[in-house]
Amino acid sequence: MRWRGRRGSSNIEDRRGVRFGKAGGIGLGGLLFVLLAIYFGQDPGVVLQNLPQQPGVIEEGAYEESPAEAQLREFISVVLADTEQTWGEIFAAAGREYREPQLVLFSGAVQSGCGYAQAQVGPFYCPADGKAYIDLGFYEELHSRFGAPGDFAQAYVIAHEIGHHVQTLLGVSERVAAARARADRVQANALSVRQELQADCFAGIWAHHADRSRRLLEAGDLEEGLNAASAIGDDRLQRQAGDVVAPESFTHGASKQRVRWFRRGYDMGVVNECDTFAVREL
Repeated sequence: MRWRGRRGSSNIEDRRGVRFGKAGGIGLGGLLFVLLAIYFGQDPGVVLQNLPQQPGVIEEGAYEESPAEAQLREFISVVLADTEQTWGEIFAAAGREYREPQLVLFSGAVQSGCGYAQAQVGPFYCPADGKAYIDLGFYEELHSRFGAPGDFAQAYVIAHEIGHHVQTLLGVSERVAAARARADRVQANALSVRQELQADCFAGIWAHHADRSRRLLEAGDLEEGLNAASAIGDDRLQRQAGDVVAPESFTHGASKQRVRWFRRGYDMGVVNECDTFAVREL
């Protein structure tokens, strides 16, 4: 990606110097509950928000980042700024105002508007406070565990979480949450898949505008993004875990579906083409 020398966002909140005492957080049992709930289709923000919290001591201090972390922080800031430009222009063209989200960097654990979370839950968006959260250590996991290296793969992760912010602004998140509350587990999972695939499509819209308008992409970048979308498909993750592939338990979509919707957003570049709730076949 041609990101060096470009404007960064002012909406980065760095909490990597925050540490939680042993009495704090959700504990091992709570963490297992969160991981299982997310696996079976619950929104991380909703799960964390409704989980009883344990009081704890918060320690704040300066965080000494490595040169590699400093570069990654700068990269994330540039990507976030570019998503702000893309969605700001799209919302303005529709006569609406785009409210820019905050992106919180944390290390190990974080207190969000949806509750306490540990890094094991991965990057997430909290609709309660309108912030996206990421532990930079996830990117090493994306490379080593999921086999999805490259800067554009990293950008895709950010763009996907910002896609959830767009869904919140458009009212999609609220409607899906209400529908899932009335549904059984299989139906709730199916709704979650459609919501996640739409966020993938929105990430593709950002990539479309970043490429066409600002020439941010280089040769091979799109393939990195498509590979990342494929790498975190539910079917692939279940096979990696040694489980039988069970489509009824999918919460984010199969690899082919994630690739298809990210590619659709990239090819078309318009929000109306990302209505995953209106199509029969995903």
